[in-house]
Amino acid sequence: MKTQYTVALALLAGFGLGATAIHGVSAQGMGKAPGVYAVVDISEITDPEGFKAVTQRPAASTTTVQMGGRYVTRTDKITALDGTAPKRFLVIAFDSMEKAQAWNSSAAQKEINAIRGKTTKSRSFIVEGM
Repeated sequence: MKTQYTVALALLAGFGLGATAIHGVSAQGMGKAPGVYAVVDISEITDPEGFKAVTQRPAASTTTVQMGGRYVTRTDKITALDGTAPKRFLVIAFDSMEKAQAWNSSAAQKEINAIRGKTTKSRSFIVEGM
């Protein structure tokens, strides 16, 4: 009879430890949300002189940082693996969709977007992280 109690207790203890371990493993995957990324893909610069108003403007970087953005990449050094590479490519990380949209709606960014729209063939969009 004593052996049965020992086996039952061992089974309960094993079940409890297993449940705790599974909960711990699943909790690791539920960390901080991945955030969102604003992507600007400039396929062609149609007015290089006019576009300098964007590239030589320190306010663009300042506004992005003030609005909670972090540059992941902002470059014209791009190597195509398939298809045609864009002339310039930017990825900016934000903690939330709301912050990314607020950045894009800010007066400073609207001005930059207007210049970019007149001087380039480009597109911009926001994507959710994984």
